[in-house]
Amino acid sequence: MKKFEGILICTDLDGTLLRDDKSISRENLEAIEYFKSEGGRFTFVSGRMPYFASSVYDAIKPNAPMGCINGGGIYDFEAGEYVCAEVLPREALDLVEYAEKNIPGLGISIYTFERIYFSAENSAMEEFRAATKVANAVKPYREIDIPIAKIVFGDKNRESIKKLAEILPTHPLAENFNFVSSELTLYEILPKGVNKGSILPKLAAHLGIDRNKTIAVGDYNNDVPMLRAAAVGVAVANACPEAKEAADYVTVSNEEHAIAQIIADLDSGILKL
Repeated sequence: MKKFEGILICTDLDGTLLRDDKSISRENLEAIEYFKSEGGRFTFVSGRMPYFASSVYDAIKPNAPMGCINGGGIYDFEAGEYVCAEVLPREALDLVEYAEKNIPGLGISIYTFERIYFSAENSAMEEFRAATKVANAVKPYREIDIPIAKIVFGDKNRESIKKLAEILPTHPLAENFNFVSSELTLYEILPKGVNKGSILPKLAAHLGIDRNKTIAVGDYNNDVPMLRAAAVGVAVANACPEAKEAADYVTVSNEEHAIAQIIADLDSGILKL
């Protein structure tokens, strides 16, 4: 039996596996290859859609499907298909209308399982497209008639996002959804019960891995459920206070090859499962 056989590591991407410039260090890449060569299963669980994670997939070649949409789905890159996916009920569009009326200037993007539509423009949406090179597909949210994965609001004015986080949960339909902030300038509507913590046991079960042999790594609020759901939750040194509090221990920062450090700690016995 190989050293890491039966162990699953799930890592967040931005601020965790990826450095601040969105690159992956040589140290992390080499450690991941070593972990996989010794029987470990490695993947990432991200708020990203699969079509925004292909470059990372190509770089690290995970040997397990990806957890995506902040827990809304599992995507198998090898098969080119979703293993499972949660569809957002269309009544979520009522909450979009409510937000739009109460907080003018919000950027609104509708994520389907194959592409993104932009329904309201602002500088946050412009910056997102510039960074990701995604096409500016403009479409009113009420006219989108295909399954929706999630809805993302964006605003560089953090006070607007703070106000959004306060008012959306007061909507009469709010109890039918989950809400999460994946960055300081972003706020999302997800299907009820969906978060990164809900997808980790599904992924482990899909792979036939004991949940007591799972490690989760993250840095932000949306990673907290995953850190709590894993047998061992690890926060990077640059993580927000909530993630550090939820974690079992704190490792080095995303700029200091955090994944390599975790694998080294697992190898040496400092990290125990």
